[in-house]
Amino acid sequence: MSKKKPNVLDGFKAFLMRGNVVDLAVAVVIGAAFTNIVNSVVKGVINPLVGAIGTKNLDSYSSCLKDPCKVAADGTVQSGIPIMWGTVLGATLSFVITAAVVYFLMVLPMSKYLARQEARRKAKEGTHEIIEVTELEVLKEIRDALVAQRGSGHDER
Repeated sequence: MSKKKPNVLDGFKAFLMRGNVVDLAVAVVIGAAFTNIVNSVVKGVINPLVGAIGTKNLDSYSSCLKDPCKVAADGTVQSGIPIMWGTVLGATLSFVITAAVVYFLMVLPMSKYLARQEARRKAKEGTHEIIEVTELEVLKEIRDALVAQRGSGHDER
């Protein structure tokens, strides 16, 4: 008898049906929607705050490594070597805001919730252990009392 070779399509179907692939797909979709929120916060809140000091558009902050620096409106470099540090600053702010929101709104509450669940589980286990120890001690006392009664009963005969 010969074993049937695993079908590539069956393997692919099994891969897609695993739970972690579906979870990953959901995470990507939620992440994309979350990115829009973060970008809106950066453009609507952070950039105006920076604009109070300088300009509202962080992309306009740059330094020139080799003069003369000329950048077209579409972002293409026409001459010189510009260092676009404002763009990097904007991306860094977006990352920090995203990380902070994810941490404070998702990771921290979830870790506190899991810690509470673990404490409840340990408290339940501790209660069961105390009850079991107490029952064991009571049973030992009963045994000792019965042994003592038998011992004293044998002496009376």
